Amino acid sequence: MRGAAPTDAVEPLDGANWHTLILGIGNILWADEGFGVRTAEALNAAYRFPAGVRLMDGGTQGIFLLPWVRSADNLLIFDAIDFGLEPGSLRLIRDEDVPCFMGAKKISMHQAGFQEVLSSAALSGQYPGRLALIGVQPELLDDYGGSLTPCVRARIPRAIELGIGVLEEWGVRLERRGRPPGEADLIGPRAMELGEYELGRPGPGRP
Repeated sequence: MRGAAPTDAVEPLDGANWHTLILGIGNILWADEGFGVRTAEALNAAYRFPAGVRLMDGGTQGIFLLPWVRSADNLLIFDAIDFGLEPGSLRLIRDEDVPCFMGAKKISMHQAGFQEVLSSAALSGQYPGRLALIGVQPELLDDYGGSLTPCVRARIPRAIELGIGVLEEWGVRLERRGRPPGEADLIGPRAMELGEYELGRPGPGRP
């Protein structure tokens, strides 16, 4: 995970001053599996978040996200999910259906881990009251060091639109940024953002 790392994998976060958690999860090193993180990154680049809203790059942290999930009233997740649909297809899943899709057709170990997070939160009695998953059907996963495929990358704006719609239903209003976020507002190192990441990849004309 890029961003503040949870220090307690059992207890909820003491003194949490936010009610809504937005998580981008996945592994940016494996092509379309990075969709969730890249969508959270793009959302952060375009919008400011009001008090009470926490945006995080959940990466592949799995069970270590448990204290964050247990402390949230509302949870919005972006991820790549194998729905068995055409590549680039988007789906919005809500509430009790979310855990089913997180583990139905696992494309990565992080999904098994996050399904366990949701189960553990439910068993503890500290589970988000409202839950939404915005997932994309990946096209390519078996490309270590690869970036998003064009059809999946093209769905980021629509995924953000869907996410903003969900947040508005929850009473959360985002404000468009007038300028790019500063270092303190990034959810991870600038060098790992999509544009910089792709510039550093080997390819035609580059070593």
